Order: sequence, then structure tokens, then C-alpha cells
Amino acid sequence: MPEPTSNAPAVDGVVLRPMTAADLPHAHALSAELRWPHRPADWEQMFAHADGIAVERDGEIIATGLRWRWGESHATIGLVIVTPACQGRRIGHRLMSALLEGLEDRTVLLHATAEGRGLYERLGFVRTGEMRQHQGIAQPAPLVALKPGWRLRPAGLNELPALQALDAASRGMPRDALIAELLQNADACVVLDHDNQPKGFAMLRRFGRGHAIGPVVAPDAQGAKALIAHLASLNAGNFTRIDIDFDSGLAEWLESIGLLRVDAPTTMVRGESLAVPPGGPSLFAIVTQAVG
Repeated sequence: MPEPTSNAPAVDGVVLRPMTAADLPHAHALSAELRWPHRPADWEQMFAHADGIAVERDGEIIATGLRWRWGESHATIGLVIVTPACQGRRIGHRLMSALLEGLEDRTVLLHATAEGRGLYERLGFVRTGEMRQHQGIAQPAPLVALKPGWRLRPAGLNELPALQALDAASRGMPRDALIAELLQNADACVVLDHDNQPKGFAMLRRFGRGHAIGPVVAPDAQGAKALIAHLASLNAGNFTRIDIDFDSGLAEWLESIGLLRVDAPTTMVRGESLAVPPGGPSLFAIVTQAVG
């Protein structure tokens, strides 16, 4: 991470420095300026697992970005924000360059807005897919039939290692600390079980304007629908958001239960492709666009 004065030419008064917890109210104000839904609690939760950069001009924070290092070989970057009044001045490029320092040997994942995609391509990121953000007032969802031997059941804290392993296999990177915190704080976590062995799971948790469903890990689309339908019904009548992989094939079904598409960020990676074992569980819905 940059020293307090690195990347900070005196000619424009811009200084990049490590972000601290004291900066979170200012970071939240930046996201609110862009009408992003993050609550102060969402920023706190994400920052607990991250290190970040705050960009100041004349003592005022004008940009932020966070990065998360997972294991020895992976990282994600997110919550990259430049206040609209300072956009077009290459501040985003300087911020991203600083966030990428020290990540040269890692696979780095991010989800790009349409406005940011060109910058990320110039920094070596390539498109690997698309996400679909769905949200709305969840409706009671019809039960999804499961094959014999399969069932849904609540998760227990003693199952944390199994859920961490499912997440790592489906995301292609280990995120043990994040999954542990999400499980501890989730309003609900349901497991897809086959012959008493967890094969998938999904969480319902507070986020943004209401609740979010994610991550959702399952061996196939039918299992993912069963998990999502259970949590959507549990949260029926309340604002609910879910961010899915476009290739999941779940978009039309989500709209049928009241969760309409509102955005389509691009999934981008720099470095080696994420290694997801063939025949293993798939990540149908991410945690957030920031952490993946």
C-alpha cells in the first residue's frame, strides 16, 4: 500500500494514503453521493477483511478503494469510488494502480461498471463473464422439488468448515474469515443436503436497502432455485437483492418471484483464470459485487 505521500504530485494537491476505520463515514458519504445502497454497517463489515486507500485533495477525501487478499494467490478489488466532481482527472487510474501494488503474482477479480470497464482493461483486466443484479419486494416462491435423498435444512455453526470448503471450491479462492463472519451474522443460512452431506448453501443477510441473498452455492440450477426460493419466501414482503452469474440461467425465474433485473456489471480478472474444479459446486450468487 502507498506511503502517505506516494503518487501525490504537489501540482494537483492529491494525496493517496492507507485507509483507516476513521475514514469510513467519509467513504459512506461518497457511496451515498453515487446513490449506492451501502449502509455504514456494510462498509464496516467489508473493511474488516480489507485494506484500502483513501485519496485526499486539500484534506478532503475524494476517492476510495478496497482490496481483499484471499490466501496466497488471489484477491478482489471493490468499492472503487471517485467523487463525480473529480472524475476525468486520472484519479481512478492512480487509485487502481496503488491498489494493484503487491498483487502482481495474484489472480485479481473485480466487477466493473460500464464507466470503469475501459480503465480496468487498460490495467490488464479481461472480461470473463457478466453479473445480473436483481432486486425488489420478494414474493412467496413456490417450493422447488428436489430428487430423493436431497433436502434443505438450517445450517449449524459446527458446519462452518464444510461451508468454507464449498465456497472456496465454487469461487476458486479461499475466503474462510469472510464466510465465518457471514454465517455468524446471517439472518438465515440454509444447507442443501444429500444423504446427510452438505452439497450447497445460501445465506440471507442485511445489506443495503433491505436484505441480500448470497452467497448461493449449489451443484446445479435446481438446487440453487430451491435454496433461493426458501430464503425469498422467508423474506417475502421485504426488499431483497441478489447478484447472480448471468450464465446461471436464473434470471427469468427470479423475475417470476418479484426480483427484477436492475444492473449488469462485467466480471473481470487480471492474471490466471479462477480455477473451479469440474463437476464441483457452482457459485450461483455472489456475496457482493465488491468481494465477489
